[in-house]
Amino acid sequence: MFELAKGMGTTLRHMFEEPVTIQYPEQKRDVHERYKGRHELKRYDNGLEKCIGCSLCAAACPADAIFVEAAENTDDQRFSPGERYARVYEINYLRCIFCGYCEDACPTEAIVLEGHYELSYTSRRDAIFTKDKLIVPSPDGKPDTPQKVEPGVFTRSVPEMKDPL
Repeated sequence: MFELAKGMGTTLRHMFEEPVTIQYPEQKRDVHERYKGRHELKRYDNGLEKCIGCSLCAAACPADAIFVEAAENTDDQRFSPGERYARVYEINYLRCIFCGYCEDACPTEAIVLEGHYELSYTSRRDAIFTKDKLIVPSPDGKPDTPQKVEPGVFTRSVPEMKDPL
């Protein structure tokens, strides 16, 4: 009998508290700093893509959700500061488990799990995000990729890559 009275006391105590409901989608909830949401492919300040097409993110993915196909940069069409760039970059969100191993494996910090949590799809094909959906826009006033550079001139206004060890 005592347990029943204790349970009823808990119910009565919480009955008059204000509910913790937000009016979604008009009011969006802030995410925590370390939240791992939808991926983004980042750019350097000069507009070049950070991804160099090394496929380390795809190798690190335990769910095999990432597909990367690399291509060579030329002086007429420069996408990234390195020799290669990711011509095809796809993430299958039906497979992704949002573990962040791709972010940890990237030597150029090109792939980052951001705070976007609105992921819904109407078909299986919509769940595969291509490079067009993942890459962030170029900074204001900077040209979009591909860029044309002078032959033999390496565009080195980008920071050094992090040491993988």
